[in-house]
Amino acid sequence: MKELTVNAVIENIQTVTEFVDEQLAALDCPMKAQMQIDIAIDELFGNIAHYAYHPEIGAATVRVEVTEEPLAVLITFIDNGAPYDPLANRDPDVSLSADERQIGGLGIYMVKKSMDEITYEYRKGQNILKIKKHI
Repeated sequence: MKELTVNAVIENIQTVTEFVDEQLAALDCPMKAQMQIDIAIDELFGNIAHYAYHPEIGAATVRVEVTEEPLAVLITFIDNGAPYDPLANRDPDVSLSADERQIGGLGIYMVKKSMDEITYEYRKGQNILKIKKHI
């Protein structure tokens, strides 16, 4: 298991992505899976940066674990910000045009569709969001 703790600011999305990509490279992760994970990082860490501590700045931890049989990567995002379960919202109606759809929720929807598992819990004052991708 590898772990990185940084300030939850938009500028650190690249740092988090590079940290995770280093772990994925060691696993010979296929490019398609890496791109899906990178998009998920952008969405999930971006949400933490925008909303968890607003208007303050706080820390966020990103943990990368590897499971075997089947080979998968488990990425956990942990912050001490305001409790928020992004999975509690209804999925957007993607059959509607962009003009007809309500604003918000599309990024989380894309993460749900591209990852094999996604879970959220609020425990001991922490938001804990986990994504799992088989590689």
